[in-house]
Amino acid sequence: MKTTKEYQALDSKHHLHPFTNYKSLSAAGSRIITAAEDCYVTDAQYGKLLDGMSGLWCCSLGYTQPKIVEAITKQLETLPFYNNFFQCSHGPAIELAAELSAIAPDDFNNVFYTGSGSEGNDTVMRLVQRYWALKEQPEKRIFISRINAYHGSTIAAGSLGGMKFMHEQYNILPNVTHIEQPYWYADGGDMTPDEFGLYTAGKLEEKILELGVENVAAFIAEPIQGSGGVIVPPDTYWPEIKRILNKYDILFISDEVIFGFGRSGKWFGFEHYDLEPDMINFAKSVTNGFQPLGGVIINDKVADVIKTETDEFGHGFTYSGHPASCAAALATLEIIKEQGLIDHVANEIGPYFEKCLNKLESHPLVGEIRTKGMVCAIELVKNKEKRERYPQDKPAGPVCRDACIENGLVMRAVGETMVAAPQITMTKAQVDEFISKCEEALDSTLEKLSNQ
Repeated sequence: MKTTKEYQALDSKHHLHPFTNYKSLSAAGSRIITAAEDCYVTDAQYGKLLDGMSGLWCCSLGYTQPKIVEAITKQLETLPFYNNFFQCSHGPAIELAAELSAIAPDDFNNVFYTGSGSEGNDTVMRLVQRYWALKEQPEKRIFISRINAYHGSTIAAGSLGGMKFMHEQYNILPNVTHIEQPYWYADGGDMTPDEFGLYTAGKLEEKILELGVENVAAFIAEPIQGSGGVIVPPDTYWPEIKRILNKYDILFISDEVIFGFGRSGKWFGFEHYDLEPDMINFAKSVTNGFQPLGGVIINDKVADVIKTETDEFGHGFTYSGHPASCAAALATLEIIKEQGLIDHVANEIGPYFEKCLNKLESHPLVGEIRTKGMVCAIELVKNKEKRERYPQDKPAGPVCRDACIENGLVMRAVGETMVAAPQITMTKAQVDEFISKCEEALDSTLEKLSNQ
């Protein structure tokens, strides 16, 4: 086995990482992860770390799940690959489609498979445009999303997302537009959360009327903005959005790549808000991250129209519904059901996580804490009362992220917001460990910022 420095040298020479500042990576050297077990990963430099990000929001059941490994292995020994083109199918893809339809609302009975959430949102764009074309309304082509939303990194998915720095690096699709996000802590000003929720929801109606109802195809959103900073919207936001969508008959896509499969304490995040999506984009936790798989669950209103198609639907991927990936997903869903993990998050570990986190609100660095199930955001501030951030040339986020690693914890910095998505299988003792290490990292961060 190569040494850490040898791996770092090879990595710097040959490996282009996603979402990376290559100059700083080359100077610092990549962190080499050598092993994983339960809720922990082993870093070649820092040793055993409590993984507060579940990999990349995806290993919700932790890294030790022999049932999933066995299902993948068995499938590779039986049918390692076959495509779903040319009127072909196979058992794992068929069985998984039935399982996903069973856990989705009653009027969701069709699944289109992809390899990732990004591909899923590309698929959403294709399905939505085909739906309106078959409904003889082909002019309905515009998608409305939100600034600071993340919906993937392909050209289509990146266009749907509202990440400014991504849009500055390529030309986004012309039929996508963005409205304000319901981020009260950063953008709410003097409004109350409820006032701000109605204000930002109202931006959807304003945009629909500006563009013309006859031109708007769909609104896409995560129920909670995950990569944007775990933004839990004010209570007034989603009821007003639902009213607007129903009023103008606009399709709604719930992006559940992060919040699907139990993370929030329900099968899907939209269930917390009594929403009625037309499509559900999923990925990540559906296989516990053990195999790449994504897809779109489509309600009958849309699917019944799509299935009247007499021409070939010109869309798909080589690995759509890969048998080993579908086998991994079937095993993952079985574990979630057998271990009662939805109820575990909703009634036990989620409330305990929230209760423990809220104790950190008294910390001098912490402006606000947001939680929903096993996900959280911690706003870092210089002045709590004014919601004042640290200066841009000396930000707190990167300092806190590094302090977490130094204290044996993986968290992510989204600007000046620390976010975490721990495993839904965590014990209370592991939550206590998370809180203890997080508090140590906050203390260390405050000390470092004071000495700048």
